[in-house]
Amino acid sequence: MSGRTAVVALVLSALALSYAYPVRTYLEQRAEINALRDSQSDQADRIAALEAERAKWNDPEYVKAQARDRLLLVEPGEGLIIIIDDPEGAAADAGETPDAEPADPWYDDLWDDFEESE
Repeated sequence: MSGRTAVVALVLSALALSYAYPVRTYLEQRAEINALRDSQSDQADRIAALEAERAKWNDPEYVKAQARDRLLLVEPGEGLIIIIDDPEGAAADAGETPDAEPADPWYDDLWDDFEESE
């Protein structure tokens, strides 16, 4: 290798090393900008959904429906019926007796099988 080739190779490697860090920084910043744009669009979608929800609350019928569902409020003169899901009470009303002893949990069955195999 001649001296001139060695100098050119040394200059090219110095240039490559000097440009490597700025190029890496540029690529990282582009990735961060893209992530922030995605985050911004997600936030814009969430803001739009919240604005739509807020617009619903300006409707008196929607407010009445929410009061009925969430607070169990009724109009004057209406009756309120609350149905409680109680399987034991339903069995007693049907004349059946509920199981006195619940079944063992799955891990007790597994442990019993393990002890039997020994």
